[in-house]
Amino acid sequence: MSNNIPFLHERHAVVTGASRGIGAAIASALAHAGAHLTLIGRSRDGLEKIASELSPQARVHIEAVDVTDNAAVHAAMQAAEQALGPIHILVNNAGQASSASFEKTDLAIWQSMININLTGTYSCTHAALPSMVQAAANGAPGRIIHVASTAGLQGYAYVSAYTAAKHGVVGLTRALALELARKNITVNAICPGYTETDIVQSAIANIVAKTGKTPAQAREALAGRNPQKQLVQPEEIAQTVLWLCGPGSGAINGQAIAIDGGELAG
Repeated sequence: MSNNIPFLHERHAVVTGASRGIGAAIASALAHAGAHLTLIGRSRDGLEKIASELSPQARVHIEAVDVTDNAAVHAAMQAAEQALGPIHILVNNAGQASSASFEKTDLAIWQSMININLTGTYSCTHAALPSMVQAAANGAPGRIIHVASTAGLQGYAYVSAYTAAKHGVVGLTRALALELARKNITVNAICPGYTETDIVQSAIANIVAKTGKTPAQAREALAGRNPQKQLVQPEEIAQTVLWLCGPGSGAINGQAIAIDGGELAG
């Protein structure tokens, strides 16, 4: 392939939670690498904004879908395939965090965290997989990437439901990697630490409300959890996704890759 042709040229990538934050950064990186994009999220306005920004670089299809709606997810994946062809890359980024002590974590909070973070990942993967398996059998390697969290690799207080769900995502990653290894599809998880996103802004607001700290102090407390003393940037996660989609990453399979400034190193 000519060096002038982007390495993801003509490959179809589906990104969930794509209207902002990490998902938008991932979509931008994939678009600039030549991929066609299906962007999935709950906010049509947000998706249309990202699509308009990326359309000069890529063909973009959008589906306004809640990943907790299994039937809608399956319909969206079928529409994506009809619009842009077989699916080669799936990035399960949609997620949400809710903070409460375990005693105050009622069944509604618990089920919401499981539905969004774990069952949503299952539904999107289950819906996209037939297309990916067929494409891989025809010689186009598949890449499934789950955006989990460092909460999928260790415990965090006051987010027990979120932590349990993200541990489930890491377990699902490892199981699928074994199942799909002979089908030309790799499955990996990315586990960001505290990242410059709306979820962190909500965490900062929660800390301010409960402790009386200033927003700057709350932000510093979160950033201080890693040795670099700074929040992870969405673009850093996007670059890792790009690497996992690249031609030299075929042997990376079943891994949970922490992007956390060294938080889990100690």
